[in-house]
Amino acid sequence: MIITRRSAVFGIGVGMGGLIALPRNAVAAPALASTGLPPTPMEMMGPFYPLRRLAEDDADLAHLAGHSKAAKGQLIEVYGRVVRPDGSPVAGATVSLWQANAAGRYMHPSDRNPAPLDPDFQGFGQLRTGRGGDYRFVSVKPGQYPTPQGLVRTPHLHFEVTGAQYRLVTQMYFPGEPLNDSDFLRSTLLARQFDPATVTAARADSHVDGALGYRWDIVLLEPA
Repeated sequence: MIITRRSAVFGIGVGMGGLIALPRNAVAAPALASTGLPPTPMEMMGPFYPLRRLAEDDADLAHLAGHSKAAKGQLIEVYGRVVRPDGSPVAGATVSLWQANAAGRYMHPSDRNPAPLDPDFQGFGQLRTGRGGDYRFVSVKPGQYPTPQGLVRTPHLHFEVTGAQYRLVTQMYFPGEPLNDSDFLRSTLLARQFDPATVTAARADSHVDGALGYRWDIVLLEPA
């Protein structure tokens, strides 16, 4: 498939390419009934969404066809469900994941980080949710990395989730990371009326040998 960069950018932050402003209409999620699940926050897409056709874009980013070695770093399994605020599943949603490798380098020509690329790492994956809204990716834990402005980003995964009538760009964080509280995006969530817990995965069982397991449910404002 052809991977094209979307024109809309959400959130506030400094990507590797410079300052990105927060649109006025993206400051906070629409109000929900007190019994509803809080929606997963919109965030910036960032400068490293892949632009070109990829040889592989399946849900296993750590293993490439024809390669005898797995990607470097700690193997992880990330899974969960895409649901509506009422808890009902969003079946058939397209979920895309892209991230830095274990050294903190993106597989993108605009990333000027001097950290090494990993020829055994896919860097991007995509799938459709099942009938229960379930998704599952295998990858490696990304490294932290510096921005040109002198900031350091905590390890995170980028997600894009597209339902029939709603699209979400967001980021997932790992629990217990030392840089979580100083990361320029995660640390501003409360000021933007979001709960950091909604974008922080929980440790969970892994179904992959040698992998750390993380569960993260995504709440999409998709009409029923």
